[in-house]
Amino acid sequence: MLRVENITVKFSGLVAVDDLNMEVENNVIHSLIGPNGAGKTTVFNVISGLVRHSGSVLVDNTDITKVPSYKRVNYGLGRSFQNVIIFKYLTVLQNLMLGFHRNLNYGIGDEVFQTNKYEKYERSAMLKAIDVADVVGIKNMLGLLAGNLPYGYQKLIDVARALMSEPKILLLDEPAAGLTEKESDILKERIKRIRENSITIFLIEHDMRMVMDISDKITVLNFGKKIAEGCPDEVVKDPEVVRAYLGSGIEEVMDNG
Repeated sequence: MLRVENITVKFSGLVAVDDLNMEVENNVIHSLIGPNGAGKTTVFNVISGLVRHSGSVLVDNTDITKVPSYKRVNYGLGRSFQNVIIFKYLTVLQNLMLGFHRNLNYGIGDEVFQTNKYEKYERSAMLKAIDVADVVGIKNMLGLLAGNLPYGYQKLIDVARALMSEPKILLLDEPAAGLTEKESDILKERIKRIRENSITIFLIEHDMRMVMDISDKITVLNFGKKIAEGCPDEVVKDPEVVRAYLGSGIEEVMDNG
């Protein structure tokens, strides 16, 4: 579903990502982990078209390397960011409907005169939002102002809005950051449910209990280089991973996870 080939990113001589090759298979949950500064978010920014780089990015076997960032949604790429950005004074429903924009097919005249074309689009967006909210677990909140909800549910709104674009692969950048343990558990179950809807998940996360519980495959970065890759049981036993990131506490993670 996603392939990056020979990706290198440099910032003023600093190599943030160093000749990275990686594949994310179809309909899996694939996690990208590593210490702070390892280059994880830079990899996501490469895939999203937000930073200059050498190498190639392919989604579903289509090369999107030269496709502008704002058009990559049309190739099946969806993304949430570390910091939640929602419209706090709009309802949850309105926030979600904004994510349907790539299907927009009416002009300003249709909106002004409330034409059949406009009404059809708005109905389609609303029905899609209801379906997505049901998957993510916020269907009973559609009429509430987004800014009045707890932070954990605002994160779910952000994920749901990304799903509104009907992605083939969804990039989640530290979705559990700032969540309580209970909120994190809720999010974990929602991510599993999203995958059950035939959507591939590519995830950056520091919550190792979540990573080990939901991941089919894990890639580990350190100083921009891939140092390990495999299923959770393989990665957790890799000596270089333990030295670079997980440390002695990984046994506790696995025992309690």
